[in-house]
Amino acid sequence: MRRVLVWLCLVVFLQGCSYAVSRAMTDRADKNITFVKLKADPDLYRGKLVIFGGTISRITNMKRGTLIEIVQEPLDYWGKPIRTRRPGGLFLVFYSGYLDSMAYSPGRDITIAGEVAGVKLNELGDAEQPFPVLVSKEHKLWPKERNRPDQTQWWDPLYDPFNAPKQ
Repeated sequence: MRRVLVWLCLVVFLQGCSYAVSRAMTDRADKNITFVKLKADPDLYRGKLVIFGGTISRITNMKRGTLIEIVQEPLDYWGKPIRTRRPGGLFLVFYSGYLDSMAYSPGRDITIAGEVAGVKLNELGDAEQPFPVLVSKEHKLWPKERNRPDQTQWWDPLYDPFNAPKQ
């Protein structure tokens, strides 16, 4: 019985330590394609599988699927976007199904394994800008963080957490 419990705990632990997308996607992805290269010439990499991530900027549900606008950010060891002051730019992701815009709301972090589909002109301010477009093969929506490092943290010098009123 103890041996089964140890194996079960080990499996749960290792599942929690896995990369954001499946091993099959990470093995197939072209790791030589950086976001800077993709942004410079998306048509050159058409059909290639890449893994990028960032923060959702906008989500639009359409008849044929969902279009997600993402502000690109670098990924950490586990594939989670790292909040930086210098994001790489915007890219678009097409998902063939319906995504709930409440769950996939602006400000949420997401990691995408997608095939490069080319470029789309979108309005950004007064001009049209070209944005790389990926077709989602797999994605991970990260849970909301309670205290993000880029948010102001208020500290009350008179608050005593050990003597706080019970609720």
